[in-house]
Amino acid sequence: MKAVIQRVRKTSLKVDGRLISEIDFGLAVYLGISVEDDVRNAEQMAKKISQLRIFEDSAGKMNLALKDVGGSVLLISQFTLYGDCSHGNRPSFIAAARPEKAKPLFEYTADCLKGYGLSVKTGVFGADMKIEQYNDGPVTIIYEC
Repeated sequence: MKAVIQRVRKTSLKVDGRLISEIDFGLAVYLGISVEDDVRNAEQMAKKISQLRIFEDSAGKMNLALKDVGGSVLLISQFTLYGDCSHGNRPSFIAAARPEKAKPLFEYTADCLKGYGLSVKTGVFGADMKIEQYNDGPVTIIYEC
């Protein structure tokens, strides 16, 4: 699994012009699932996201986790994180899991995050999503497990 984790303020996700999910403060997490991933990867990813200390404390140090600051997660499926463009100019997505495998793992990751007491919103798996994102910092972390 790969994730691009971004600290955000007001962030919203629409499909076909209709608002699907919105958070005021927290993390936008773009999650890619590979053909090799399983529930252990989902559990590890959720644990890392829940404990990642990338929010500032009173001294201005990135020392607080999402739960410490009362933020939410907007979890967005992103198979293109497994795009390989090392050969030619059109990415190959062979390493990305097919939807029948990826969707349950995506949903399980969301459930694991909720298990850590986090507020979790999601996009629509496989949909053409339009995301308005207000980055905070900006702080962007790439994590792979």
